Order: sequence, then C-alpha cells, then structure tokens
Amino acid sequence: MGVDPGLTRCGVALVEGGYGRQLRLVAVGVIRTPADQDTSRRLLHIHDELEEWCTTYRPDQVAIERVFAQHNRSTVTGTAQAAGLAMVVGARHGLPVALHTPSEVKAAISGSGRADKSQVGLMVARVLHLDKAPRPADAADAVALAICQIWRGGADQRLQAAAEAQRAVTGRRARSWKDLAR
Repeated sequence: MGVDPGLTRCGVALVEGGYGRQLRLVAVGVIRTPADQDTSRRLLHIHDELEEWCTTYRPDQVAIERVFAQHNRSTVTGTAQAAGLAMVVGARHGLPVALHTPSEVKAAISGSGRADKSQVGLMVARVLHLDKAPRPADAADAVALAICQIWRGGADQRLQAAAEAQRAVTGRRARSWKDLAR
C-alpha cells in the first residue's frame, strides 16, 4: 500500500504484484479533509480512513513518502502528521513500513529523480496498463509509492538483512560492500 501523506489530500493506493511480475492496481483514492476543520478532527479522519484501507485490503507492507522540508512550515507540519499516522496504522497492523523520498519514487517509476507530476502519472498509467493516470496527482503519487516499494523495497530489505548478519558475525557494522561480501 502506498501513502502520499497530506492533511488536505492524502493519496492511498494498493498495487498487487511483485518484482518481475505484472503489477495490478487494486484500489486508489484520496482521503480529503476540509481546511477549515480542526486539525485534530482532520487527523482522526485520516487515521480512520487508513485503518479502513488496511482492514479492507489487508496489504502486506506500507510505503510512505518521506516528508521533506518545504518553505511553507504549516504544510510540512500537516504532511508530517499524516505520515506519522500512516506509520502508526501500518505498525498497528504488523506491517513493514518503508519511507521513500520523492526523488527515489520518481527515479523508480520514471528513471529520473527530477520527473514532474505529469511524467510520474504517465509512467504509472503505462506500468499498470491504464488508459490514463489516476487523478488527482496525490492518487498517482500513492500508486507510484506502492510500485516503488514493490520494485525497490525487497532489495533494500535484503541489503539490511545482509548488513545485520555481517554485524552478528563480526560484531561491527559493515563500512563497505567488501565487508558485506566477506
């Protein structure tokens, strides 16, 4: 399940498949909250909707866009709060939770970490054989996050497991690829 966190619009998507296998869009949507509503009520609504997604679709992992500093502090605060809720909901359901930067997601889906929203949407549509990209852009971004996790998440988890195994054997952290190969 991919989550593009936001306080006003929180994109959510579920993609089924695996690395080297055809991917299929199971569900996509946007959780919306009114800007004039109390923040605590908005967060509660996002929480409840994310819980419903996990209960209904039973994902096996959650990928969330890593919050990055923007110029507008109020926007980044709401985004961080929504991301935190997504992490908590995933953890509550016993799911692995991964965070991906926007540039990681863009690079995974389009080949360029500098792709714009329209390029990401176009590639999401192509990868999933859709007539058009999910709308709005928050929905397409959530789908891209889910795809990124399917394509890259397994490799990241294997590298982390290898590093932990190496640390257990040697008692120290790997400092290079050579350390992992030993």
